[in-house]
Amino acid sequence: MSLGLSLARIVVLLGGVSLMVLGIYLLVMPGTGGSITGVWTMLIGIALIVGALMERIRYRNEAVDRAGHPAGIAGGEPAGTILEPRFQRTSEVFTDPTSGHVMRVWMDPRTGERRYLSEG
Repeated sequence: MSLGLSLARIVVLLGGVSLMVLGIYLLVMPGTGGSITGVWTMLIGIALIVGALMERIRYRNEAVDRAGHPAGIAGGEPAGTILEPRFQRTSEVFTDPTSGHVMRVWMDPRTGERRYLSEG
């Protein structure tokens, strides 16, 4: 299974872990006087970690990620993908700012899972 960790994501994750550890250190070590600073430092570290992990799933399909397939146009489904029948076409479309492609949102009404297909 490919984790697909880019260098930038690894740097952000390491920075987040470092800030979290520093925040814990400031909280538990006597004489640092950094209880509020420690809390904020730890929270910023946690936010970086969560952000780096959540960014990975934006516009992505879990099955595509697990199989290690490349992302489709603008990060949506790969070209030629036929979605499962549980996904219904929605009226939601947007222009991806990165690629300029018009993307259509498909959604499973039961679970709320969304998929993105290029329309052009």
